[in-house]
Amino acid sequence: MQAVVIPVHGDASVLQYTKVPTPRPGPGEVLVKVGAVGLNHLDIFVRRGMPGKAVHLPHISGADVAGTVVAAGPGTGDAPMGQRVLVEPAVPGGAIGEDLPGGMADYVKVPAANLIPLPDHISFEAAACLPIAYGTAWRMLITRACLRPGETVFILGASGGVGTGAVQIAKLAGAHVIAGTGSPSKAQRLREIGADEVVETGDGAFDRKVWALTGKRGVDVVVNYTGGDTWIPSIRVLRKGGRLVTVGATAGYESPVDVRYVWVRELNLLGSDGWTPEELRTLCRVTWEGRIRPIIDRVLPLSQAAEGEEALERREVFGKVILRPD
Repeated sequence: MQAVVIPVHGDASVLQYTKVPTPRPGPGEVLVKVGAVGLNHLDIFVRRGMPGKAVHLPHISGADVAGTVVAAGPGTGDAPMGQRVLVEPAVPGGAIGEDLPGGMADYVKVPAANLIPLPDHISFEAAACLPIAYGTAWRMLITRACLRPGETVFILGASGGVGTGAVQIAKLAGAHVIAGTGSPSKAQRLREIGADEVVETGDGAFDRKVWALTGKRGVDVVVNYTGGDTWIPSIRVLRKGGRLVTVGATAGYESPVDVRYVWVRELNLLGSDGWTPEELRTLCRVTWEGRIRPIIDRVLPLSQAAEGEEALERREVFGKVILRPD
């Protein structure tokens, strides 16, 4: 089969589109013919190499996989041969595509227990948007921040995969959504998917803009997975008793905090990490019902994985980048 292989850590140029042996499913596993695989920043982190996290090389990344079950290993019982499925990426101690070979290939073997049936009206490409980005957004807003109807949420970096998911999930929860983006050209598209208001964040002054939009009241919830120098302005826009929820730090892990705001406004700083199987299945159900619409920026052939990752790194995308086997 053909696959995108990481032979050594480095930039996107190290990726090799090459022929590798087709995996054989072991006990409790099935073989899935990949219909589509979604790109995430996780793929970039794995390719670059993560401090304190050893990845056995060569490696195939790609965690968000949708496809068709074509073979089964021992102990899988009545494995759903021919079934269209979405793969739950989480496995004990890690994730498919990070700790186990992933779906940037023609075929991938996965635990049979990780299969989620995919209805005929949902495309492989739409399904492959969901687990990591939308699952992460769901847990941040619904489970951790406990977003309630009528509250106001500010979503920083709203035009990416997690961000476009967060905008829709927040609207589904009945919130008033202020979306932040560093690209003025993406403002209208954010409004089209549910944002009530959009602020440009590229000049670093988004705190003053959001404060003004709320009549100097502040917002109930801030979604920040950027870190770096965005933390202090994110804290400043929170009302008394507000919640900041974070799931990452793409702009830097060491973020200063003005603790005066934290104690005077009695703020809550919340971490969020991934999703649970129950949360992902709930997310899938509302997506199958048409209440969430996965946003796809582009669909590329698998052989152009490097181009897709570079677009993510340059923040050129609105929504998700999806790869499809050639």
